[in-house]
Amino acid sequence: MKVVRWVLGLIVMALHGLTLPRRGKRSPQQLQQLEEALQGFALYQLPTCPFCVKVRRSLRRLNLPLELRDVRGDARHRQDLIEGGGRMKVPCLRIDHQDGHTEWMYESDDIVAFLNKRFPLDDAH
Repeated sequence: MKVVRWVLGLIVMALHGLTLPRRGKRSPQQLQQLEEALQGFALYQLPTCPFCVKVRRSLRRLNLPLELRDVRGDARHRQDLIEGGGRMKVPCLRIDHQDGHTEWMYESDDIVAFLNKRFPLDDAH
């Protein structure tokens, strides 16, 4: 089963690399504001997970410089996800709110919808 997952992961990564969406256009000032706004955000993910790829493609389309945390490659990130979010499931968007509480958002569709609503592209650029 590991071999099948490995092969499928390679296929997912190859297709992702061949069909990367265009990066959304944002001004340097907008990018600076985004970097500040996204400091309390992190995406816990696996490079070959199709649902994680879906979220990363959305990040690229929206041109969001969000921190990516690989839960397979870093045991500390994996442990943070389990302790904070309550389960080992990716993708998971960690949102540290200004009032001090942390939100863990798990479903890829929910994450993409949240990012599109919170950080829309200005089509005027």
